[in-house]
Amino acid sequence: QVQLVESGGGLVQPGGSLRLSCAASGFALGSAIMSWHRQAPGKERELVASIGIGGGSIDYGDAVKGRFTISRDNFKSTVFLQMNSLKPEDTAVYYCRAFRPFVNADHWGQGTDVTVSA
Repeated sequence: QVQLVESGGGLVQPGGSLRLSCAASGFALGSAIMSWHRQAPGKERELVASIGIGGGSIDYGDAVKGRFTISRDNFKSTVFLQMNSLKPEDTAVYYCRAFRPFVNADHWGQGTDVTVSA
């Protein structure tokens, strides 16, 4: 059974940092394009960052460029999102996504809450 479990969310002050983790199971992480998405209250879900199968092809949403860093450890089946210089507008539920192109399968985690507030 495929599972994606996010962790690391919480309450942080503006300017602070958080590191999100996405633990994958039920498939080989090395076969999936991984990405983080977020959805703020009343807004549509948006792409935060994505990383290709081999760790290349990294892309970021305009709102987070220069502040967030995505990485992956295929051996540990985990994807990370390092978030620095957090702003109140980064407040959202953050979701991990795995797209497996060889089997055309798409998987989402349950999400982790991130709140940036003084």
